[in-house]
Formats: sequence, C-alpha cells, structure tokens
Amino acid sequence: IRVGWLDKNPPQGSYIYQKRWVKLDAEYLRYFDSEKDAYSKRLIPVSSISRITSVGDQKFEVITNNRNFVFRAESDADRNEWIRTLQQIAEERKSKALERTSISLATDSATEPADKSGFLELRGFKHKLFVVVAGDKVFLYKNAEDYRLGIGITYIEMNVGNVKEVDRRGFDLTTPYRIFSFSADSEQEKEEWMEAMQQSITEALSNSEVAERIWEVESNCSCADCGSPKPDWASINLCVVICKRCAGEHRGLGPGITKVRSLKMDRKVWTEELIKLFQQFGNAMANQFWAANVPPSEAIGPTSSSQQRRRFLIAKYREGKYRQYHPLFGNQEELDRALCAAVTTSDLKETQALLFCGASVTCDTGDPQCPTPLALAERSGQRLQMEFLLQNKTSELGGLSSILLCCAEFSRRWCTLQDGVLSYYENDRNAVPNGEIRVEEIVCLVNNPPHTHGIESTFEVYTEAERLYLFGLESPNSAQEWLKSIAKSFVHPCAEELLLLDFERLGRLHYKGGLTLECAREGWFALAGSMLHVCSEDGQRQEPLQLRKLQELCAASLPGGHGHALGSGGMPVPVLRPGIAGRTLYIQGERKLDFLGWVNAIQRAAGSSGDTLSEQQLTESDVPLLVDRCIDYITQCGLTSEGIYRKSGQNSKTTSLLEVLQRDARRVCLKEGEHHVDDVANTLKRFFRDLGDGLFTQQWAPHWLWATALEDEEAKVVKYRQLLRALPPVNRATLKALINHLFRVQCFSGENQMNTHNLAIVFGPTLFQADGKDYKAGRVVEDLINHYVEIFNVNDQEMKKQQDEIMAIMKMREASSSGTQQAGDFICTVYLEEKKTETEQHVKVSATMTAEELTFEILDRRKVVMKEKDYWSCFEVNEKEEAERPLHYSEKVL
Repeated sequence: IRVGWLDKNPPQGSYIYQKRWVKLDAEYLRYFDSEKDAYSKRLIPVSSISRITSVGDQKFEVITNNRNFVFRAESDADRNEWIRTLQQIAEERKSKALERTSISLATDSATEPADKSGFLELRGFKHKLFVVVAGDKVFLYKNAEDYRLGIGITYIEMNVGNVKEVDRRGFDLTTPYRIFSFSADSEQEKEEWMEAMQQSITEALSNSEVAERIWEVESNCSCADCGSPKPDWASINLCVVICKRCAGEHRGLGPGITKVRSLKMDRKVWTEELIKLFQQFGNAMANQFWAANVPPSEAIGPTSSSQQRRRFLIAKYREGKYRQYHPLFGNQEELDRALCAAVTTSDLKETQALLFCGASVTCDTGDPQCPTPLALAERSGQRLQMEFLLQNKTSELGGLSSILLCCAEFSRRWCTLQDGVLSYYENDRNAVPNGEIRVEEIVCLVNNPPHTHGIESTFEVYTEAERLYLFGLESPNSAQEWLKSIAKSFVHPCAEELLLLDFERLGRLHYKGGLTLECAREGWFALAGSMLHVCSEDGQRQEPLQLRKLQELCAASLPGGHGHALGSGGMPVPVLRPGIAGRTLYIQGERKLDFLGWVNAIQRAAGSSGDTLSEQQLTESDVPLLVDRCIDYITQCGLTSEGIYRKSGQNSKTTSLLEVLQRDARRVCLKEGEHHVDDVANTLKRFFRDLGDGLFTQQWAPHWLWATALEDEEAKVVKYRQLLRALPPVNRATLKALINHLFRVQCFSGENQMNTHNLAIVFGPTLFQADGKDYKAGRVVEDLINHYVEIFNVNDQEMKKQQDEIMAIMKMREASSSGTQQAGDFICTVYLEEKKTETEQHVKVSATMTAEELTFEILDRRKVVMKEKDYWSCFEVNEKEEAERPLHYSEKVL
C-alpha cells in the first residue's frame, strides 16, 4: 500500500534515529534495514494499531495496545501522507473485525491462530525466540508476551521454504534469501517442529484460487464455528467453511456427519458446481439453520480449546441442538414430499432445512420417470440442488431426526411434576434437577403418533421461550397419563372440557372471528382428528370446526397489520374459512416455533387422509371436494361434449390430476384450455373405481345389485330408497350429487350422445368396482338416473333451480363463444356506506377481483380521498338483508 524510507526512534528513546525501509500492507506495518532485505526487523499488525498521532516536526507515533513506535519522515507532507494512509487502513481493519464479531465470537489477540508454537534457538540471536507455525507462514517473536501482543520480528512465507535435518537437535529452514538454523530442546521436539513446518510448506504450495473465490462471500471469510479469519477448510456436505482447528474436530464426528476437505489442497474435489454452491450458500445461511439457538455461554471462539470445540461441534451437528426446526419436523411423509417440491426450485435454504430435519435424499417421488429427488432436480435444471443432494447422498444427517431421536439416543431422565413445575433429573437419587419447565410457560402440547421418533410413545412440550422438549416412553398408557397430567396443569379451568378429547395438539393461541375483528382474544385450541375445537378465555366453547369442510385455508397477514401482533418476526396468520359455519377465523401466532406446528397440523387435518369417502376434503353438503370440482367443471364445459365419460382421457394427465386433487383439492382450479374435459371425466371415474370400500360400500353393494331383480318398479324404488338411507351420510350425499350430475348429462344426449343407458354402461362397473360382466351394476345406475326425482326426493323447486342453472351456463358459454362478454364477469350493484339510490354503483366484477380491488375502484369512482387513519371494508349482504359478512381484503368477491 505504501513503502519508503523513514527514520526510526530506537526503543531506548535515544535521540539518534536509525534509517529504516518501511512497508505497509493490509496486514502489517514492517521495517527493514534496507530495501533489499526480504525479512523485517520488526512487524506490527495493523489490527493492533489503536491510533496514529503527529508528534512534532516531520514525526508521527504509531500507538498499539501495549507499545508505541515513533517515526520521522523527510517532510511534513510525507509525514501527513503516512498518517492518512495508516489511519485509513487501521479503520478499515477495525470495521471488518466488527462485522466478523457480529457473526461469531472474536478474540482480543492480534496474532494468527497457531498450528505449533514454542521456544527455539536461532543462530545469530543471543536468546531463544518464540516461534509460531501458522498456516503457510512461520513467525518469529522475541518472547511469548510479544506473541500475545502480535508485535513480531518477521515472518517467513513457506512457499519458498525447505526443511532439512542438521543434527540430533538442529534443523535448517532454507529460503532463497536466508538460512534459518534452529535448535530444539530435544530430538522429539525437533521432529515435531520439522513436521509442522513441512505441513506449512505443503499448505503454502497448495492452490489458493478456490479459497479466494469462496472468500468472496463475506460470511465465508470467518470460520462458521469459531469465527477465526481466513478459514481454508470446509465441510462439503454441510456447506460450511471452517478453520484448521475446527476441521480437526469435524473429522472426529465421522464422514457420515461431515466430510472435511481443504480449500487449497484437495483441488480435484472442487468442481465448478461445488464452488458455486458454497458461494450461494455461505456460512451465514448455514448458521441460520445450524446455529439458530446458540446460547452465548456455549459458543466458541478462535482461542477455544480442542475439548471445547469438540463438545460444541457434537452438539451443533451430531445432536442438532441449536438448529432451526422445520415446521414438518417429525413427519417423514410430509418432509419427503416437501423435499421433492423444493429441489425443483432454487430454494437451497428450504432444501437444507428439510434434509437436515429428516427428509430422505433417496425418498420415492412417486414419479416413475424421476424416482428420486436428484432426478427431479436434474429434470428441473437445478444444478446446485443436484450438487447439494449428491454431497449428502451417503450422509447420516439425511436421517438426522431418527439418529437424534432414536431410542438409543434419548437421554434417560427421572421426571417429576409437582407444584406447577416439570423437573427432570439425572436419576431418581439426584436432588438437583438438570432442568425445569414451569407449567405457566407451556404454550402447546403435541401427542405424536406411535414410533414417530423410533420409540413407542413420544410427546412434545413447547414453551414461551421458543424451546421444544421431546419426551418418550415405551408404555403408551404411561405416556397418556403424563400427557393428561401436564395438560391439566397448564390448561385454564375454563377449557378443561378439551382434556376429554383424544387430542393431537393442545395449546393457547390468539384469534379473531365473526364481526369482532378489532382485537384478538386468547383462546384454547385442541386438534382431534379433523376437528378443531376452540374454547374462549371466558369459558364459552364454540362450535367445532370440521377442517375437511373448509372453503379456504390460507396463510396471510392481517390487513396492513393495524397494530396487531402477527407473531415472531411478523408471522403470517392462517385464515380458516369453514363453509359449514359461513364464517372466517383468524388465528394469530406469537411464537414462531409452535405456531408453524399449528399451521402444519391444521393443513394436514384439512387435507385428505385416506382413500375412503369420509376421509376426503368435503363440501358443506358432505360431497368430496374432488368430486364436486370435477362435476362442476364438466357441467360448465362438457355437457355438450360428444362421448363425455365414454371417451378416455390421456392416462398420464389423469394420473397427475388425480394426484394433485387428492393432495389438496382446494388449491386446484380447473380451467378451460388448461384441462381437457375428457381428462377431468376420466379422473372422476378413476377416483370412484379406486375408492376404498366403494361408493355403495362392501356391506351394502350386494343388496343394491339384488334389488334390480325386482319386477315391480314401485317396489324397486322403495327398496332403493331404503338402501340409500342405510348408506353413511357422505356416501349418500355423494351418490345424490353424482346421479344428479348424470341426470343433467343425459338431458343433453342429443349433443353428447350419452343417454341414460350409455352412462349406465360406463358408470355401473366403475361405481361397483366390477369387471363389467355383471349387467346388474349398469341396471342400478340406469334405475337411479331414471327414477332420480323419486329416489332422492327432489321437489319441483329444486328441479327448477337445476334447470335454471343449466340454462344460465349454456347462455354464458354462447355469449363467451360469440365474444359479446368475457366469461365469468358479472354486473354487480355496490353501495357506498348506505343503501341509497344516490350511493349505488354498477361495477363489472371479474372472477378474480378481490375485495381490496373492488373497494379501491368504488372509492376512485366516487373520488373519495383516503386519509391516514381511514380503514375501509367490503361487506357481502344476502338478498333479504338478513345477514352480512365482512370480506377478507384478499378474498375474491365472487
């Protein structure tokens, strides 16, 4: 950065100045006897310089933490330039050090971390010198105190060095510029010194190109574990850059946990994809997962001992003690499914969290063409995802949840629940507990399915401090007793009735519902199967929510925040829209860990859980949402399609559509142009053919077939009605919806060529899951369509409504095809503040328009200026003005 001649004041304070050649670089201020010398007489680390001051004519003083150095320049201008340059470099160094300490612990020492250090005799010096081998350099100090301060004599770059044995205790370090003749105290020490210096030469001769590229990312310039600067080792499966000392402890964890490689020496390992992976990942992203919850008392720094490092790294990587738990943690099926989705995107952070919380690298994707996540990533062109998966293909961390929590890894503890405190001890003889959980701090209890964590029964305890405790017992009965006792101790008496439920999850959350959205209330929630039970703080138990009947389930922030606490870090709020009650429920989380668990559990409970009708997502009228979606689409787009239900759609498209509908039919929007009617029709048929227990049920199906033998039509109808009442409610509602649909289809047989008989031929074997040889299955379907009105008690008003719907659909399709109106748009009357003629506006509302968009359009039309504290809402009012409902701002108006 700067070089030149300066006069140096000797340490004895003599008035006689000595001329020195001075060099300043980013790391050191050094001075030499002459400009030709390769090795300095003194080196001062820039990091140890506290300030630089002017001390008179042409002189300036460099002040370090423990010693001052006075220099004299040839002119005041030269002195001022040296002062300016030194101050600038020192400030830059300090700011970088502060950035590093914000990520990791720092050390006050200005020295390099040592690979070997100690006293050696050096020819030419009266006293022994303190010698340090650090990375690719050897440093010489007058004594150990100078080493601590960082004030050295010189350093030798080992890329030009060679070590040679001289005698029993002596050896030479030869460079092109000088021979350093050292002598150790013993032959064994000499061997150790020679080995350390030889290792330093190897490191110096290694290629630093990879290291330089990886260090371009700021967080990679410090060790991910201890914060040491310029780490030149890495764990290639964990994607962390680490120092040499931490690398040694990483090796002790075994290659199943961490695969250690040198940035400089293992050149063949560092492919272009792996380098890019480290550049994109960075220590910062890795530590957001692995070191999310490190207590300051357990963190390590550059000066930490080997034992401290080992203990910390075992806790960090093998036990996963400090990691950020993924919301799906503990649910293997969901983790694997989420991994298959993540690897097709560029979201490496999500892949990391899923993989190291238990997702399997080699899980079955369900796609025969891409059977593994690696194949999915390759098909999606995600090369960095591929590299990350490849590096973790044989890693034991891929199944971390089972390793961490398997029976052998559980710590056996003696536990007591007394006086509102859950305590756990090393054994039943210890008087002092290892830890305590106060019951008032508990916010959630989770009852895990059997063998979730490799042990018979486990349950989780979440606390206000965002801590998760996992307990396990081999006896299910004992686990239930503990669970009920803990639940009883922390649940408010007003919600004790929730304890009678066989709950999966129990805890307290804040919520808003109905028209009282001003402030959130605290409530107690219990999830049992697909039912969500809510008990308010005043003891009023609300009607349970059947989560499978939700019209919509989404995570969203409340409008503008409005001062509401949205949970840790602005957590999104799940908005539950259960159609059965016609109301919206906002659930707010204050703690990220347990709230994400609630969101995930509710989403799981709101989905399909099996292959029988009762286990599907349902509409308000108890019809599976999948069936309703398909029928609705074909009613709108396929009633006049020739050969509807007789023609087969594409097998691959049918399989794909059925899979996404069964996963979550709420999120599927069947659109004309994107989905062919024959593919949708085929999906509906396959659903009924593969249905567990069948639509008519195994118990009652033979009775339906037997009824076809009755010759008297009236007697046959009576029998059908009796059999219909015997079916489970969901089966009964589904059968009515399907036959109603087929009744509509045959009304258009002139266009679609599918009369009642043709429909019966197709649906008979499908609904009875038969091979088609038994004609009676078709006869049942034909009878149900022909006698639809009598068997299902359809009154005249209902029939007229159905006919009106069909005619409206046909008119809309005609208008759409002629281009006179965009399909899906309706002219609606909207009133501003009150229902008066002068306040009404006629607005064309599209199928995608939200309440927020409609509100802004009305305000713009009426030229209403929104003030800072104005909050407008959009309400839906029924025809007779008997009830109204506020629309969520992101909700579609239609």
